Amino acid sequence: MQKTAEAVSLGHPDKICDYISSYILDRMIEQDSSVRYAVEVMLKGNTVVLGGEISGKVKLNKLEDYIKEALFEIGYTKEYSARWKENAINPSKLNVINLIGAQSAEIGRGVDQSGWGDQGIFVGYACQGEGYLAKEQFLAQKLSKALYEKALNSQNIGLDIKTQITLDEDGSVNTVIAAVPMLEPTNLIDFVFDTLGEDPARIIINGTGVYKCHSSVADCGVTGRKLACDFYAGTCPVGGGSPWTKDASKADLTLNLYARKLALENLKDNDECFVYLSSCIGQCDLPSAEVKTIKDGIIQTQALHIKQKPSEIIELLGLNKPVFAKLCRNGFVNIK
Repeated sequence: MQKTAEAVSLGHPDKICDYISSYILDRMIEQDSSVRYAVEVMLKGNTVVLGGEISGKVKLNKLEDYIKEALFEIGYTKEYSARWKENAINPSKLNVINLIGAQSAEIGRGVDQSGWGDQGIFVGYACQGEGYLAKEQFLAQKLSKALYEKALNSQNIGLDIKTQITLDEDGSVNTVIAAVPMLEPTNLIDFVFDTLGEDPARIIINGTGVYKCHSSVADCGVTGRKLACDFYAGTCPVGGGSPWTKDASKADLTLNLYARKLALENLKDNDECFVYLSSCIGQCDLPSAEVKTIKDGIIQTQALHIKQKPSEIIELLGLNKPVFAKLCRNGFVNIK
């Protein structure tokens, strides 16, 4: 059976939205470490729509500045806009539509009583291999990050990058697909070879032939649309919702990150390890917690006994600090 995984760079419009929300959350945490935050972002052209809830001792008068700062950090600078003109987002022409309200008092009451801010299921995964990830996912991420770093220092290639790796049944690389914006045609074949350290049977760069118009000019971006890239590709179910648009009490990042940590701890000499957790809104105890290991085709399962309160897990993972943009940039499955 062939296996395929995809990755996208931080310059992809959906990831731009994830990063904007994470960046704003960090600015809110700097003002109030107990802020309640759930903000979705949609981006089309130069228009940014913010929708969601924020409650806490915070000021929202600099939202446009925060969005521009996030775009600059990604690499969408004034210089980039001048080079790509109408083919990429232009932060100097930004139009922000703010639809943010306050968090429901009913949800807030549950969190105040040391409960989780939402219900949900969460899955952590680890396997033997580089990064403790499936090889196809590790290589797709590796190539995406390498091309993105190259783009940051290039006058000719752009930031909105997709990569895809397909492995044959024996684990060798069959097909590499990469979408990379280019002002002028650029040969990236040798770069792909050097980055992967393997000899793929087939490499496809820009399958349509021409790729210049990119970012939110070519594609509408929305938070939470790249879950297969954010999580574990096709190796296990996606747990919860987007990890990038909510504060730690909501659990979508917290318990997914915790499940990954537990999977790494329980992998040991097994081939694969899966951790399944669930939460209940307003409640402290997890309704279910189980670990499944696979070794030489033999599956073993056992219950996990998790006694920590949400606040204790949040503190353990350092999620009461402004680290969300960094996690979004690097990917939470890559945090060990």
